[in-house]
Amino acid sequence: QVQLVESGGGLVQTGGSLTLSCAVSGSIFSPVIMGWYRQAPEKQRELVASITSSGNTNYADSVKGRFTISRDNAKNTQYLQMNSLKPEDTAVYYCNAVVRLTSGGVINSWGQGTHVTVSS
Repeated sequence: QVQLVESGGGLVQTGGSLTLSCAVSGSIFSPVIMGWYRQAPEKQRELVASITSSGNTNYADSVKGRFTISRDNAKNTQYLQMNSLKPEDTAVYYCNAVVRLTSGGVINSWGQGTHVTVSS
């Protein structure tokens, strides 16, 4: 069983900052890749940022220069530092991790989602 527990969402004004965190637990090796996705009302879920176990990162164009993804491999935890937030960043943010199980196999796991609301 793999669990992803997110924290850090909330309400912030335009231009403000928030940091999301996501801890992965279970009978796993360090996640192969971790990422954050978001889904705004009536829109499809989209990739925000991802990071590999070696630290290579990828960002959506809409967040480049404002958001920073990082991870602590010892804690199987990833973070998303969000600066200069805009109303269009309002969404439910989901943690994602591709993990190798100690029992064998690879699975794609999701967190429960955390709300981020940016007021104008």
